[in-house]
Amino acid sequence: MFRKMGVYAVLAYVLYGLFFYWYLFYFANTKLPFEYQGTQADPATFLNGREIMLSEDYSKIKNLLFFLSTPFEWIFYFLILLFGFSKVFKKWAESSSKYRFLQIAIYLIWLSFFSFLATFPFNYISYSMSKRYHISTQTFPSWMKDELIGFWINYGTLLIIVPILYWLMKKSKKRWWLYSWLLSIPFTIFVMFLQPVVIDPLYNDFSPLKNKKLETEILAMANKAHIPANHVYEVDMAKKTNALNAYVTGIGSNARIVLWDTTLNRLSDKQILFIMAHEMCHYVEKHIYYGIAIYLVFSLLGLYLTYRIMNWTVTRWGKELKIPDVKDIRSVPLFFLVLSILTFAASPFTNLISRYEETRADKYAIQMTKDPESAISSFQILTRSGLSQVNPPLLVKIFRYDHPSMLDRISMLEEYEIKHRN
Repeated sequence: MFRKMGVYAVLAYVLYGLFFYWYLFYFANTKLPFEYQGTQADPATFLNGREIMLSEDYSKIKNLLFFLSTPFEWIFYFLILLFGFSKVFKKWAESSSKYRFLQIAIYLIWLSFFSFLATFPFNYISYSMSKRYHISTQTFPSWMKDELIGFWINYGTLLIIVPILYWLMKKSKKRWWLYSWLLSIPFTIFVMFLQPVVIDPLYNDFSPLKNKKLETEILAMANKAHIPANHVYEVDMAKKTNALNAYVTGIGSNARIVLWDTTLNRLSDKQILFIMAHEMCHYVEKHIYYGIAIYLVFSLLGLYLTYRIMNWTVTRWGKELKIPDVKDIRSVPLFFLVLSILTFAASPFTNLISRYEETRADKYAIQMTKDPESAISSFQILTRSGLSQVNPPLLVKIFRYDHPSMLDRISMLEEYEIKHRN
């Protein structure tokens, strides 16, 4: 029976992959609608023929990797259970230590290690493709260092979460999901508070903006918007990428507005001021805090569904998956599997909310700067630097885009420009 389950799972994954290959490379139409041709949103007006071809090719490959990598994670966890590797990891852990916490730590290092190996090909292909298309400038040793940092951060996080989670499962078979959610609230806020000052500096060097004239203009804009900001930070990303970015991160006193140095090198001061006004909107309209609230609502629903699905799965398929009880540490891959599927299923809704907030930020920025020319040109440069699709396929937009497409963003700015001019 378990062999059939494995074969069916792999076959389903292959069919799924073939569908998305056909959809992205043959079916999806990314051509601009007729009414937008010749406008400032038309790639033909700001990209040359080679850049348009490269952006289409790169986007197709990148999107295919996305749609293949997430279900591959599900297949990995399913096969780990089906072929008894989770049981083996537990056996190795129990033979290595008599202390429960150390047993969990050893179990998790084995699971994390094999997960890292299984997903490494996807990560490496993504890295090598970004190098081939001149998006990434990062050397392999530097990229590998970031991968290993990510591995240990992920392992450290699991080492905090999993022992508490399975302790709660033993203490309360029917309410562990609720207690886990309640504990996740302070943990989520604490991690977001630490992110800018502890986690982010592990990957890159941050420093106050060196261009003091620009910083003065940005802080004046922040003061106008009643934002208590004293610094704008820049981060050295040129050694890793040619892409551009700026963002708001952290909460409370650790909240930061961050500019990549690639953005500083490629955009004019007026364009940067538009980008900064966009980021300030996230602070003014409290998008970060709304984001936390939405995340907590989805995580509550997700943990409850995980509780129900895990119980049903173990009751029906526990023998085949080598899981005698939900609270047994061998069920960790099942927990990750269910949570990953639910997260993927929720992504259209979370992306929709994020796109709404980003549209709000674009409108706020253009109202503050009243400079549609700089705004449009900044989006055109962002498109060129990242080889982004101006008009992505529908499924890509639904599952991948937490920002509006460049077609939506530039056309909105053009409408403002026409209205403002009149």
